[in-house]
Amino acid sequence: MSALKVMTDRERFTLTCVGTAGFFGLWYLAALLQFAPTKFLPMPHQVLMKLVQLCSEPFAGAVLPEHMWASLKRYAMGFGLAASVGVPLGLLMGRFRWLDRVVTPIFDSLRFIAPVAWVPFAALWFGTGIGGPTLIIFAGAFPPCLINSYRGAKGVEVRYLEAASMLGIGSFRTITDVLFPAAVPSIIAGLRIGAGLGWMSLVGAELIVANSGMGYMIVKGQSAIATDIVMAGMIAIGAVGVVIDVALRKLEKRLLRHRQQS
Repeated sequence: MSALKVMTDRERFTLTCVGTAGFFGLWYLAALLQFAPTKFLPMPHQVLMKLVQLCSEPFAGAVLPEHMWASLKRYAMGFGLAASVGVPLGLLMGRFRWLDRVVTPIFDSLRFIAPVAWVPFAALWFGTGIGGPTLIIFAGAFPPCLINSYRGAKGVEVRYLEAASMLGIGSFRTITDVLFPAAVPSIIAGLRIGAGLGWMSLVGAELIVANSGMGYMIVKGQSAIATDIVMAGMIAIGAVGVVIDVALRKLEKRLLRHRQQS
């Protein structure tokens, strides 16, 4: 059997352009055929014009960059907390069996609760402050960070751990010098998944427990029956999500390259 053909960058770019053009083409066709009233299904160029307009004209108390900045601050706090707790805890659980047995039953009971289910508690505990969205983002991003770090640590070959023990390396250095470097690919994969879930959780949180941000702007647009504003906000949210994922992909490639060279 012949090997699968590796797609070139040019072919990927061409297919991406074809897919994008097809999406907007179907959108224009649906709008022209009036599958829904124009008020509820505006043309793509009308949404893009509104997106540009929102960058200079305030809506729901702020311009688009200010709403975006408010969302990013909440996201940075929630995702940063999830990564800083989930990654070390996952590595420790992979190293110490007693900690694994203590944490796993509680974690397995909570990780299947959808982040949106924490919204009532977030509203009661924190109101519309930054704490509510931070809690919901943490609930979405934490499980992948912990699970992948744990799996990465459990996947380290026993002979490396035995060698570290024979050399008299302590538990802390074993985690930092043996487990962590070996688990990097799995950790980065968990961060990428957690980043996406955290961003989606943020928007859900802002729909209810925030007075600024992209989700808040979309809710106000829906209340005003301004579909172009709602769709412009969704495009901005998707664009930021893509930027976050691309940044993590670049970080993953750089770390893997450094790991192979060392």
